[in-house]
Amino acid sequence: MWEKLRVVWQIPELRKKILFTLALLAVYRLGFQIPLPIVDPQKVEAFAQGSGGVSALLKQVAVFSASQLDQVTIFGLGIMPYISASIIFQLLASVYAPLEALQKEGEAGRKKINEYTRYATVVICIIQSWVYVRSVVAGMNLVDAAYVDPVTQKLTFGWTVMAVLTMTAGTVFLMWVGEQIDEFGIGNGISLLIMAGILSAMPGAGMTLLDQSSLELTAGGGELGIEQLLILALMFVAVIVGVVFITLGQRQIPMQSAKHIRGRRVMGGTRQYLPLKVNQAGVMPIIFASSLLMLPAMLFGGMARAFDANGFWGTTFSNLGMMFTNRGYVYDLFYVALIYFFCFFWTAITFNPKDVSDNLKNYGSFIPGYRPGKRTADYLEKVMFRITYVGAGFLALVAIVPSMISGFLNVPALVASFYGGTSLLIAVSVAFDLVQKIDSHLVMRNYKGLLEG
Repeated sequence: MWEKLRVVWQIPELRKKILFTLALLAVYRLGFQIPLPIVDPQKVEAFAQGSGGVSALLKQVAVFSASQLDQVTIFGLGIMPYISASIIFQLLASVYAPLEALQKEGEAGRKKINEYTRYATVVICIIQSWVYVRSVVAGMNLVDAAYVDPVTQKLTFGWTVMAVLTMTAGTVFLMWVGEQIDEFGIGNGISLLIMAGILSAMPGAGMTLLDQSSLELTAGGGELGIEQLLILALMFVAVIVGVVFITLGQRQIPMQSAKHIRGRRVMGGTRQYLPLKVNQAGVMPIIFASSLLMLPAMLFGGMARAFDANGFWGTTFSNLGMMFTNRGYVYDLFYVALIYFFCFFWTAITFNPKDVSDNLKNYGSFIPGYRPGKRTADYLEKVMFRITYVGAGFLALVAIVPSMISGFLNVPALVASFYGGTSLLIAVSVAFDLVQKIDSHLVMRNYKGLLEG
């Protein structure tokens, strides 16, 4: 392995791409150290250290958006608006005919959709940053007294606009950074930004685990003993192996091309495989499900504040909100149900059996035992339904593993989040994509890939 890494650094073009990518990722992380000018650093620090309520929700959003909403920085929104815009256009392309036609135009159509996505990102960013500044920054009293109107005791309109424009510019800059990595660096820029945000939390999680650990067996007083640390280490390896296995898992459908006789040569007739991924939907079902489950906590929390805290309705709505905030059994039940729903929903959008069947027919290929056309499409739909059911079960299991570890082993939520959920899936998927990009450069120069024996 060390010899292969040495070869990677010996290739000038690949070395420049890696260094360029690392430099832009460093700029991305530096931006999270620059707070908005209107905030009070001491109030923000106390808010970020909170473990419940709005702070917990913002930390959960930060996992899959490369943001840091609880720190109130110029890059606070991360690339969340860009991700939202991309998802919107991907969904629209499946129901809006002009966008669907544009998507089928190839590279030119893709560039046009990317241009629309950028414009939509700016609009979404303005809306989200305005709501964030007014609801979180001003609503949670994180503003420095110097920027508050002495009469109304609220953040002035001018400073609100300045904060919104600053956060919008930060998100647009991150979008540009991602595109520069795509063009001049290596790997997918946006995915690498998300992965960098996830991995940046690992040192803090490690320090938290060490602070609560002891070198004694069955340590008491809330500390983790040696046997618990060994269990955590074994579970971490097992979860990583399971994620890699399912992420790379495929159902290979055998297909055969028809024979063609041209002159004295017989062409075609070869047997190939149509690979169908077990986890066709990727991390999108977990992102959708976790995002949707934030709404009940926010809704019940707002309704609880609208009533008397000691009254019947105030207590009822507060208890309902805590059921979703503390991630108990009710939360996990809804979580699993939504993951299954969005797995089938996203797979139905991204995989069209009829189109695949038509493409096989146009290229003169067929699946043995099934006629081209409707029979082939029905067979592919049946196979995809079965493997999607398995993939959804895997995603549901990975999603609730952090809750199980945190509950049964009394591990901090920050540490448990690295044992499953969106963060682990994204990190593994992006790592494999990055290794494949590096391998393509090595193979092109007649070197062995990083994963080859």
